[in-house]
Amino acid sequence: MKSLRVYLGVFVLAILTACSASIEDYEGTEPKFDFKQFFSGELVAYGIVQDYSGEVTRRFRVDMQASWQGNKGVIDEQFYYQDGEQDTRVWRIELGENGTLTGTANDVVGTAQGVTRGSAFNWKYTLEIPYDGDTMTVDLDDWMYLVTESRLINRTAIDKLGLEVGEITLVIEKR
Repeated sequence: MKSLRVYLGVFVLAILTACSASIEDYEGTEPKFDFKQFFSGELVAYGIVQDYSGEVTRRFRVDMQASWQGNKGVIDEQFYYQDGEQDTRVWRIELGENGTLTGTANDVVGTAQGVTRGSAFNWKYTLEIPYDGDTMTVDLDDWMYLVTESRLINRTAIDKLGLEVGEITLVIEKR
């Protein structure tokens, strides 16, 4: 009986993995997402954080200033949460070939790895977040979808130990 449960669990996991979106699914979609072009100058984002049950636990605004020198860029993000908390994240971005991108930031563990195809961008990274007076690390699967030349929707799954524990949704607009 125990082996049947293991096989069933593996089967369900395989089905769920096969159903997940791939960045290649967006090849050829419009409008074409040019990361450097979109993340240039002043931007503003409005977002929410939801816990594992879907309950909204935070609301926030992010003011961004992005600049580039060749294929290296800096995105300075200033976070303003509804409860009065403020935070800063400064991304250091490098564009690679074939739509690839890497990034580092003060609270990112290691290097974020991303790729653009058509109207979508996906990158994955590990983030240190404050938790109960300390910090913990979570894995983020960040998807951005260009809706118009000046607006995108960003959805991020937050995972801990392989389980989704929350989600972030943002609308980012060029100013």
